[in-house]
Amino acid sequence: MALVQSTAKIGAEPAASNTRDWRAALPSIDRLLGHASAPALLHEHGHSTVVAALRGVLAEARESVAAFADAHESVAAFAGAHGNVGAHAPLDDDALIAICAERLALAARPRLRPVFNLTGTVLHTNLGRALLPEEAIAAVTMAMRMPANLEFDLDTAGRGDRDDLVEDLVRELTGAEACTVVNNNAAAVFLALNTLAQRREVIVSRGELIEIGGAFRVPDIMSRAGARLHEVGTTNRTHLKDFEEAINPRTAMLMKVHWSNFEITGFTKTVPERELAALAHRHGLPLVNDLGSGTLVDLSRYGLPKEPTVQAALADGADLVLFSGDKLLGGPQAGLIAGRADLVKRIKRNPLKRALRVGKLTLAALEAVLRLYRHPERLRERLTTLRLLTRPQAEIAALAERLLAPVAASVGPAYAVRMLVLHSQIGSGARPVDLLPSAGLAMAPTTTGRGSGAALKRLEAAWRGLPVPVIGHVRDAAFCLDLRCLEDESMFTRQLPHLVSALPARPRNP
Repeated sequence: MALVQSTAKIGAEPAASNTRDWRAALPSIDRLLGHASAPALLHEHGHSTVVAALRGVLAEARESVAAFADAHESVAAFAGAHGNVGAHAPLDDDALIAICAERLALAARPRLRPVFNLTGTVLHTNLGRALLPEEAIAAVTMAMRMPANLEFDLDTAGRGDRDDLVEDLVRELTGAEACTVVNNNAAAVFLALNTLAQRREVIVSRGELIEIGGAFRVPDIMSRAGARLHEVGTTNRTHLKDFEEAINPRTAMLMKVHWSNFEITGFTKTVPERELAALAHRHGLPLVNDLGSGTLVDLSRYGLPKEPTVQAALADGADLVLFSGDKLLGGPQAGLIAGRADLVKRIKRNPLKRALRVGKLTLAALEAVLRLYRHPERLRERLTTLRLLTRPQAEIAALAERLLAPVAASVGPAYAVRMLVLHSQIGSGARPVDLLPSAGLAMAPTTTGRGSGAALKRLEAAWRGLPVPVIGHVRDAAFCLDLRCLEDESMFTRQLPHLVSALPARPRNP
């Protein structure tokens, strides 16, 4: 039923009878539930959710009608704001159901959504870090679908230890005597300190008291773990004698912290791990190496910047090495503690271990990723992180050339699109000053001066508003897409037409 239109003008005094007529003409919930489109909404979202949404839409319609004297203009304002009813269309049952359906679809959309990471940072913390290889995805799917022997020993029919699922692999790949897994590397640091150094001192070089993302600082986590920080040396130079002079009866351990997100160059001095380990062992103390990102292969063999490996840290005398699962390792979020069996056993007895342990999905993915390292000849093609990091610039540039025309056609004449040479970062604290040659596209407003900044923000928002949001970065007054991590070219191009309706058809005058 179409609503009666009023001839009153905006700005005139409200016509009370007109407003009452329009409000009375709004349909009831029962009538809208009888609409032809209602069964599909009820099937997808459920009766109570649909009714709540309809009530919300009707309440807004009543408020809109009451806000203006001209009922037709008020309805147009309400309907036009939702972008699915023409400015002069009556707010009838079809319009109300359409608005309700739009809201229900938006509310049902998952909060955790896939995106295209075209920022130029491969291991992007805010975008989930490492992508899992297909073998890990299959293992997680199996673990979700069926019961699994998480803590059940299939040989003895007794209770098992969930760490056993990956410990043999970690020992084989790293040379460690034992291993335990917690939910991230910060938890690994906390648990090791709380177990081995509570109410005692931990000696660390002043140059290694780092802060990583989210204002996470080594001194803070040490304090929360109940350990006392004893810093030695200076920001740029620390000597072996600094550690030796600091050792006292209250010392629990020496600690090495990897520079995960910065570099110190120039007049510098650090103590080699072998010398630090020898000093610790002469005094009966453990050396704990917080390796941070951590890798199990020498990345330089793939043409990447060299990063310390877990194997090398253990071979240099570290008693425990702590490292992440979702960074250079290329697996799920996890923190691994590998090293001396007696120290790992003490850590596993800490009651906090249960609070920080991982579940079957993480262990399934981690085991699958670790198994890939047993076949180093195929690691580059099978481990997603390594494949993306080693992608040749020529291949990325060819992709940029193919996408140049379709992207330019989609963003329209309001933006100039060009190819450009870019440099990707590894990310997540790994080799922050080393860059990887890459390529991509840059889009800049064709108008300059006032309004160009707003045009750039509209462009960035339009890419983020795609069905699979595209996340890039702004540099030199242009929105840039680094294509190193774009592997699904067809999915990317299929959604480009959505940009046409989201962006102006022509440049706006400044």
